[in-house]
Order: sequence, then C-alpha cells, then structure tokens
Amino acid sequence: MEEEKKPEIEFPCYFPLKAIGDDVKNYRENVLKIVAEHSDTIQEEHITTRLSNGGKYIAVTVPFTAISREQLNAIYQKLSDLKSTKYLL
Repeated sequence: MEEEKKPEIEFPCYFPLKAIGDDVKNYRENVLKIVAEHSDTIQEEHITTRLSNGGKYIAVTVPFTAISREQLNAIYQKLSDLKSTKYLL
C-alpha cells in the first residue's frame, strides 16, 4: 500500500513572500496591492523593503497568513505578470 503524501505546506501558515524587481516607481505599492487583493492579514509594520547594493533592484517582503495553495498560486501569477518583477521567493 502506498503511503499518503503530506502537503509541502500545511495551511494556514505564516508566509513571508519576497518579490524582487526593478527599482521603479510604485513597485512596492504594486506588490502590496496584489498581495492585499488575496489576503487581509498583512500587517504594515512587518513589511520590509531593501535596495540592492547598486540600487537597481528592490526586494519587498510581505508576510501574511496563507490559507491555500490556490491563494499562493494566484498571488505569484499576478506578481509574475508585473514586467518589473525579476524573482519571487
């Protein structure tokens, strides 16, 4: 008999999403808007922003409570659709 696979992530869970993109006007705000469309658990005081050494890129970390794989997939897809997004962690 085959052993049942456990999900990679157990929901709900704390999820510190990090989006890295070109340091262009409104990138941080666009990231926050997209995550907020899918979660009402964002706390402004826990959001961090960091510029790369050369100042070309910006990393925005938005911790929230993830409730499902579908929620995460929707957020990642919309963030990927932003032309300025380079990496998502």
